[in-house]
Amino acid sequence: MSERHRSQPGTRPTTPESAWRTLMAGNARFMADDRAHPHQDVDMRHRLANKQAPFAILFGCGDSRVAAEIIFDQGLGDLFVVRTAGHVVDFSVLGSIEFGVLKLGTPLIVVLAHDSCGAVAAAVASAQSGEMPPGYIRDIVERITPSVFAVGKAGRITPEAVEREHAKLTCELLYERSSICRDAVDAGRLAIVGCEYDLVDGQAHLVHVVGDIGEHELVLREGPGESGPSPS
Repeated sequence: MSERHRSQPGTRPTTPESAWRTLMAGNARFMADDRAHPHQDVDMRHRLANKQAPFAILFGCGDSRVAAEIIFDQGLGDLFVVRTAGHVVDFSVLGSIEFGVLKLGTPLIVVLAHDSCGAVAAAVASAQSGEMPPGYIRDIVERITPSVFAVGKAGRITPEAVEREHAKLTCELLYERSSICRDAVDAGRLAIVGCEYDLVDGQAHLVHVVGDIGEHELVLREGPGESGPSPS
């Protein structure tokens, strides 16, 4: 069965590799303006009323231009979505992601960064000026600042490099902080990937992998301070 006509239940991707390929197929449809709009009819609503089995956890930025179900051409019941400004991690984020992994059996986590990120721009500006923003925006900036410093150690600080580094470090943080995620990755039941979404061309570029998504020659979007897939 082709990814375009995949339906639930029964054909839900159950491995990190199949989940990744399904998302990439959906993103390709979105870029080509050939969207399938799967799982958005009345019958699917009824079938999902008492149970969900999403095949991927999308942890992304709250930016209004980066709606996961749209850019990956998915529908109801496909994605378990967690969003914060700058995809910063706190306890509620970890708990939400662990729920998806442990209770829903989701085989893939995607950390979704994007270009022109306001939260990253604020963190870069703060690091360069030494001034912190007001209110709880400061908390967001503080959680992105380690990525700014990491890029600075490797070369010139640019928002684009920080966005990619922040996606990478977020993947690593999920693996290191969550024993539930780490155990699932180590057992081969889960992979964590970092992507950077391009607002203009609509493509989600792979920037980091923790675990195994079945690709032997991964092409990563490189930037200062970045490396290849993690041998988890």
